[in-house]
Parts: sequence; C-alpha cells; structure tokens
Amino acid sequence: MGIINYQPELSALVATKGHPYPKDAFSECLDSLAGITCTVVEQPASQKFLDPALAAPYDVLVFYDMPGIDFSEQPPTATRPPKRLQENMSRLLEAGKGMVFLHHALAAWPMWPEFGEIIGGRFFYSPQDCRGRPVLDSGYRHEVTHDISLASPDHPVTQGLPENFQLTDELYLCEIFDDSVHPLLTSNYSFIRENFYSAHHAVTGKMYCNEGWYPTEGSSLVGWTRHHKNSRIVYLQPGDGAETLGDVHYRLLLANAIRWAANNA
Repeated sequence: MGIINYQPELSALVATKGHPYPKDAFSECLDSLAGITCTVVEQPASQKFLDPALAAPYDVLVFYDMPGIDFSEQPPTATRPPKRLQENMSRLLEAGKGMVFLHHALAAWPMWPEFGEIIGGRFFYSPQDCRGRPVLDSGYRHEVTHDISLASPDHPVTQGLPENFQLTDELYLCEIFDDSVHPLLTSNYSFIRENFYSAHHAVTGKMYCNEGWYPTEGSSLVGWTRHHKNSRIVYLQPGDGAETLGDVHYRLLLANAIRWAANNA
C-alpha cells in the first residue's frame, strides 16, 4: 500500500471591507481552495478577532481589507489603530500566528508605522513619512496585463506554478521594503511615474491623473514572504479584479500562501 500524503483541513479567518472588491468572484475564489475553510468577517468586526483568544480556532489570518482610512470624508482622513488592537497584533505575532495580506491590505493603517514593517511595504493615499524619510503618495494603474516571473521557484508558496504566467490586474507604484522581504514574484511592467496615476489625486476628485506628481522608480516585486517576530507573513499584490480571482494560477498561489503561513506547507 502506498503512503498517503494527508494534509489536514485548514481554517482561515478572512477580513474584508474598506475597499471595493468583486464579492462574488472573491467568494468563489475562497470556495475553490481545496482543504481550506474560509470564514469571512467584515471590518470593523474582524478587528475583534485579533484578540488571541478569538483568533485561536483559526490556523491563519487573511487580510483583504483596508482599515485606518475614512473615505466618508474628502479628502480621506487617516486614523490610528486602538492601542488594544496593536497589543493584540503583537501577541499574535509573538505566538506565531500566520498572516496573508492581499492587494489593497498594503494601504491599511497608514498612521501605524509598525504595520508596514509587519507586511513589508506601504501604499499611501497622501504624502507621508516612511522609515524616517518623506515620501509621496503611491501610484495605481488598473487592468494592467503583465507577465509574472517566479523569483523563488523552489519556495513552497510558488510550488506548482509555471516560471512565467500572465495576469490582468491592478498594479501599485509604492513603498516596498526590498531589504526586509524574501522575493516570490516579479512583474515585467515598468514601475515608473509615466505608467501610474497619483492615489492622492484619485481621492481628491482627479482620477487617472499624475500631474505634478513625481515619485521615484518603484520595485518590480509583486509578491514576497517574510518573518515578523515568530509569524510567517505573505503579501500578494495581485487580487483586485474578478479575472485574477478566477485565474487558476492565482488560486494555487493563494492556497500555497495560506498553507505556508499556517506552517502547514
């Protein structure tokens, strides 16, 4: 009799809301992840599950949300996370709770510097200080068809993926902490000013505009891992639109990321 490679069912808590997204396509994507049960909780209720006692039943936390920015005002205002939330997050990281951050989660909690260190980068809607230096607001570009290459083809998160594949999705020109992350995915798109629009212009009534906005050239990294305290962290920049959420390569990538972050890869 052959040896059966059994992988136990994983339980993931998925935080959403704070940014528009295709709900049906996202739900279908989560439902397609074999061996992974996903419980979706919207902001702000999902913040309660950062309490280690409430997070205990879940093997991994997945963030597809964007707390810390109030879009009901124009321009949006940034808010600091409650002290208790920061303490709970620290306790989860000390305990080794795995975390996966998707797409717009990179923009969450702009007034919380440690959050950027946890995730490995920052997307800003307004000029900010980042790692002790002033930076401009970040850039965005919707529906970019680009080729993705595996920077680490032997990593568990990239297992089963072709060395090159194509996605059509939103890309960011933003702060990526290349010195603090392990690269997984790179894009062949040019991360230069001419190819992006200012996020600050977008939230102040001027969509698809980069007038007067002169950021430096950005990183081509669109996926990485890192360790923060005792936790495994994954960030995947793809995940904006229904086309990507339905893509077989993206779904495998997400499933691998969840398993690896849960120490189950």
